Amino acid sequence: MTVIRAYAAAKLNLYLHVLGRREDGYHLLDSLVAFASAHDLVEVESTPYFSLQLHGPNSLPLLLEDTDSNLVTKAVKRLADALGRKPHVTVKLTKNLPLASGIGGGSADAAAALRALCALWDVPVDHPEVTALAAKLGADVPVCVGSRTAYFGGTGTELSPAPELPEDCWVVLVNPGVSMPTPAVFEARNGPFSSPARLTTSFTDVRELAALLKDGRRNDLAPAAERLSPVITQVLAALDSTTGCLLSRMSGSGATCFGLYVDFDHAVAAAELLSALRPGWWVQPAALLNDLSGLEMEEGATLLDWP
Repeated sequence: MTVIRAYAAAKLNLYLHVLGRREDGYHLLDSLVAFASAHDLVEVESTPYFSLQLHGPNSLPLLLEDTDSNLVTKAVKRLADALGRKPHVTVKLTKNLPLASGIGGGSADAAAALRALCALWDVPVDHPEVTALAAKLGADVPVCVGSRTAYFGGTGTELSPAPELPEDCWVVLVNPGVSMPTPAVFEARNGPFSSPARLTTSFTDVRELAALLKDGRRNDLAPAAERLSPVITQVLAALDSTTGCLLSRMSGSGATCFGLYVDFDHAVAAAELLSALRPGWWVQPAALLNDLSGLEMEEGATLLDWP
């Protein structure tokens, strides 16, 4: 049996501006999205029936839910229906990333399932049915299908190429064990709307990237999230206090924050220190890579060996 493995990489909003709000309540956004080597794993193989198997350190909340409510289940069954197929696959989801944490966990899992099914069923990833379904599943799903550095606009479905990130770009991801429902954070946001802040040049190194992100670019949802969960402020301060941290920022609607570091050694040292000081926090050093859409097939495919 051929098993298709797809990595569901953590999505980071290097900046996130809220530009306005439509009449239907959806917000218009501008964001530079990057993907980290920290990831969940989705494995798919053909079977006589559909099943979803959940594993990993952060799988317990999902095990307590109805399988049909899982976004991976929805992705599989809706794609099969759109293509006129039976959803006869077994999906194994290894859940490493925290839930409802602003790094696209559920969306990345659904996107990885779509990519894996496309490989299994010999369907192009840019097939119109795949593209349409990704947008319906969630605002982050389209960019997670691509899993490469990109700008997104509109409600998240308008994707544009972005300059490549510099090599040796290391971050530390920190989640304090707090789930942040996205609608609540948007509802708590106040103040004026922002302008787009897209960059027109590439980055020579990580220091220049950090400087450009600090220059008028921010996460517009952070103040609201910090009011709802003040521990986020503590996380950002903890990252800032570590040696070699060039920038600290919350991703998405929180509560996961990240620090951007001068190099690998400083990122690992910071992660070890924060893990020791805050044993209840989820702390993960990771590389930012420009394209994490790779698949690994059990037979004959090239292994994408991430840090």
